[in-house]
Amino acid sequence: MMGDILIVDDERDIRELISDILKDEGYTTRLAGTSSECMAQIESAPPSLMILDIWLKDSDMDGIDILKIAKRDYPGVPVIIISGHGNIEIAVAAIKQGAYDYIEKPFNIDQLMVVIGRAMETSRLREENVQLKRRDAEPAVLVGQSAAFKSLKSALDKITKSNGRVMLTGPAGSGKELAARYIHANSGRSDKPFVSVGAASVEPDRMEEVLFGRESRDGTVEPGLLEQADGGILFFDEVADMPPGTQSKILRVLVDQTFQRVGGTEKVRVDIRVISSTNRDLSAEIAAGNFRQELYHRLAVVPVEVPSLDDRREDIPLLAEFFLELFNKTQGLPVRKLGDEAAALLQTMVWPGNVRQLKNMMERVLILGDGKGDIASSELPGSETPDDGDGDRVVLAGSLATLPLREARELFEREYLLTQINRFGGNISRTASFVGMERSALHRKLKSLGVVTSNKQGSRVAYLENSAD
Repeated sequence: MMGDILIVDDERDIRELISDILKDEGYTTRLAGTSSECMAQIESAPPSLMILDIWLKDSDMDGIDILKIAKRDYPGVPVIIISGHGNIEIAVAAIKQGAYDYIEKPFNIDQLMVVIGRAMETSRLREENVQLKRRDAEPAVLVGQSAAFKSLKSALDKITKSNGRVMLTGPAGSGKELAARYIHANSGRSDKPFVSVGAASVEPDRMEEVLFGRESRDGTVEPGLLEQADGGILFFDEVADMPPGTQSKILRVLVDQTFQRVGGTEKVRVDIRVISSTNRDLSAEIAAGNFRQELYHRLAVVPVEVPSLDDRREDIPLLAEFFLELFNKTQGLPVRKLGDEAAALLQTMVWPGNVRQLKNMMERVLILGDGKGDIASSELPGSETPDDGDGDRVVLAGSLATLPLREARELFEREYLLTQINRFGGNISRTASFVGMERSALHRKLKSLGVVTSNKQGSRVAYLENSAD
């Protein structure tokens, strides 16, 4: 089928004539003779296109009234206005209200078909653009096997089927937007839009226009992100950066799901699920007067903490391999695997940028590498050591080089074992196997070095007994 067209005209002969012509061209049609019949048809299922008569006998609304409602509630549906009493003022009024075009009766059939064809093409391109944007988004695939990861995924799976508002917390780069996309992809709204707005990336004086849209004096409407997300999910990235004035207006939207466009007077109703994220302590922001407590309680109906990469080091090789495959598929970069030494080195590195930093590193390695064989540890940024001409010589860190042998050995053992335990997610058996010690011997060594383990973020992590956890 080429498209579903709703024909609204109080003259039965006219609407049936247009319907017969459109059916011959392969379109499907629906007919309405009054405003009430028209609204019932639209509410049952929005059409691909509407052909609307200006004057409707025995109706509560005329064509302009219907046009206003249609463009407010279904801005993506093109509307062609027809009238036997037309003049330039009516044509201008219809176009200002958002009509695609205006045709006078008696109309030329060929002219009508040209206009319909163009309107349908515009509608098709708009829908294709929406679908392309959805496909361009990163796949909502969660990768990992650590205890912290499993705890996160379990929480997200429980959330997907509900409609509660979610607040995702965690450090920058930990994957909060990916978690939001996972909720969307596995929810009942997966066929509807996922619209992301970075509160920090929008100028404060433009935030309301971006969210609510704008309505000019001449009636021209520019839908905002709230309307674009209708039926789907609106994701507020780093919500703590939202301007105070916008916070109060968003609070009202969350209460009644309606708002007014900037410059407009009519209320616009939307059906959206809101997911927010932040890497800041919102309790501190509330105490400082930077964030509204009422808004926090509205947004954080279901709070979920996304762990840092440091809390899920066991997942680092899996994530790295996933990114290597992803860059091959999306960018045509070489197919390469991660060598064992490179995988082990990645698990010992510091990751202030979390998963995002790991992803960027894998892309860099594929771009700058020679494209052959497994990725070696020497190819990883930050793995370089000074070249003194002697490949067998180990260059000591300054802190070790200044200590007596016994103290240097104890410091090395402590740091080495801390790194390995955290690398294996606190699993003592796997750590013992890797370092070549009996499990009981490892326990005794850890105790002598003052290294203890505890549960954190669903994983066991190691730290020094006298240091802050």
